Amino acid sequence: HVQLVESGGGSEQAGKSLKLSCTINDYIWKYCMGWFRQAPGQSREGVATIDTNGATTIADSVKGRFTISRDNTKNTMYLQMNSLKSEDTGLYYCAAAFMSGWVYWGQGTQVTVS
Repeated sequence: HVQLVESGGGSEQAGKSLKLSCTINDYIWKYCMGWFRQAPGQSREGVATIDTNGATTIADSVKGRFTISRDNTKNTMYLQMNSLKSEDTGLYYCAAAFMSGWVYWGQGTQVTVS
């Protein structure tokens, strides 16, 4: 039973930084992993992904400010968020792919930028 747990969210001022973590109860190298977010009144959108080979994708809206990474020794994925903007406010989810689909999801962690 695969489970993911996010942490690191909170309230921060624009221009500051936050770092989110997502821990999976399995070997993280087995999965493509991703970060998604949902702003108030908006649909969920993709933020960044990292595949099983370590290749990454970054959404244009956060490119140059956010970085996705993972630590295989800790089975943890990270989202380093720099130069935060109010538009980054939302509920952030981590997810893991299985058989080419995003099938495992964390509970979400709130990020509020003022």
